[in-house]
Amino acid sequence: MMMRQVLQDFSHSLARSGCVVLALWKFPRRLVSPAMFCSFGRVCWGKGELQFLPFDVLLIYVLGKVVCDRLQRYKRGAKMTTIHWFRKGLRLHDNPALQAAVADNFELRPVFVLDPWFVSNARVGKNRWRFLAQTLNDLDVTLKAIGSRLYVIRGKPEEVFPKLFEDWKVQKITWEVDTEPYARSRDEKVEKLARECGVKVVSLVGHTLYNTEKIIATNLGKTPLTYQSLQSLVAKMGPPPYPVPALSSLPTSCIIQPQAPSGSTYNLPSLSELGIDESELGPCLYPGGETEALARLNKYMERKSWVCKFEKPKTSPNSLQPSTTVLSPYLKFGCLSPRTMYHRLIEVYKGSNHTQPPVSLLGQLLWREFFYTVGATTSNFDQMEGNPVCRQIPWIRDEKKMKAWEFGQTGFPFIDAIMTQLRKEGWIHHLARHAVACFLTRGDLWQPWEDGMKVFEELLLDADWSLNAGNWMWLSASAFFHQYFRVYSPIAFGKQTDKHGDYIRKYLPQLKKFPDNYIYEPWKAPLSVQKAANCIIGQDYPRPIVDHDIARKTNLDRMSKAYAAGKNKKSSAGSGPPAKKSRK
Repeated sequence: MMMRQVLQDFSHSLARSGCVVLALWKFPRRLVSPAMFCSFGRVCWGKGELQFLPFDVLLIYVLGKVVCDRLQRYKRGAKMTTIHWFRKGLRLHDNPALQAAVADNFELRPVFVLDPWFVSNARVGKNRWRFLAQTLNDLDVTLKAIGSRLYVIRGKPEEVFPKLFEDWKVQKITWEVDTEPYARSRDEKVEKLARECGVKVVSLVGHTLYNTEKIIATNLGKTPLTYQSLQSLVAKMGPPPYPVPALSSLPTSCIIQPQAPSGSTYNLPSLSELGIDESELGPCLYPGGETEALARLNKYMERKSWVCKFEKPKTSPNSLQPSTTVLSPYLKFGCLSPRTMYHRLIEVYKGSNHTQPPVSLLGQLLWREFFYTVGATTSNFDQMEGNPVCRQIPWIRDEKKMKAWEFGQTGFPFIDAIMTQLRKEGWIHHLARHAVACFLTRGDLWQPWEDGMKVFEELLLDADWSLNAGNWMWLSASAFFHQYFRVYSPIAFGKQTDKHGDYIRKYLPQLKKFPDNYIYEPWKAPLSVQKAANCIIGQDYPRPIVDHDIARKTNLDRMSKAYAAGKNKKSSAGSGPPAKKSRK
């Protein structure tokens, strides 16, 4: 394996000088003999020559005619290129892979690949497409400020990159590590193509606080399945690396000259190209991009007392203005580096009493790290079947119940207001997510958590594969959290932080004239009150889809049986009881 690595490194060095390199182990066996090893001989091949190089277990040959053609090209002044492939990590600050892209002083081509099939088929709602379009525009502006630009390439990555490698004389490609299964499969394909083309691949961690592989290694190859175990592991590992400096300027040699391709070929996508009708969009409450991300971070870090006292469970799920930072969409797209946020928080905490994980702001970053780590190493993490950490629960699919929940028509105003806010704005508070997820699954409707996860995947600005799947398993008591008897009331929970129902009145205006004592349970209002409110229950607003008290009792019994079945199965396999879980 060491010799193979030597060969690969040597191949890359020759490729960077313009040579096409073929490795010995790819030769047909009949062309290779043991006598060729350790040779300094010379063999004629047509008009070219095959040089044997002094390595013990390798032989590299340079194909003469192609070498001459390539060398002539470079003699005529052609320049070598590095591609930095933006996927997530859509920022210039703390971007190790982007820094690696300029290290060799080759021309820099920052690329974003837009797959038309993905645009047409992905579970992405209009708010998130708008956020991405704004983010790409912001990235293009910041790149232009340092003498570059963003090249948006249409097509599948495995199809477009070989042509780019050839057309742009690419010597190296860099990207940020992505731990999602789809991304890993995609990256493996592109890396294979790159190496076949003699292109060096550099992938570096930047989307998480730590390298998830190092977390697993620190845990002796095992996935940490509790928040506390992750805390213990990162305590052993020490603080995450400090952010690398932002790319504030480019070496002259990295700047593309005016004769580079221009025009509309590589332009940013319009909303119409993304399938979005602008007339259907509501107000943009959370503009996308690194500029906005850093501005929001700075604004909150200036509120030192608020940061130090922050406790997630004590924030409000139904305040009219967000009671948290709403930095999650910026972390999801990599507009904001988690390491930058981490070390800014540490600076704010210095010399002050402050809350601790899991409820602190720092604790929220560790929750993110926890789910990323588990998601990166657990097969079928986004589904129940075949998922080793997920309890097998016999959910019952009911399309009517599912649609009522998805479109805010359950007849429970608190639940429907949350789902309406989600569809309109693309963001809801973490505890609001808890309430509607519990309601859909073990609390009231007994629907599969995977179906709720898919709705969130479409509608959330911050839909993040690992966090989305992990939190749905948590809230359905399928994994990580096992106190299934703790059920969020669709009536009482909202009253704790909004007794007058102002949140409901904002998102369900048909109910705005109901008195406070009926706003959470309008079906209990006398008909005269309903008429006075100009909203007849069952006509202008639906009746409750279930009786909460009956549904809760029925589902508690179902959960008890599912847990008993799971316990018996584990006992027969010799497994111990689940570890105690932390408060989230």
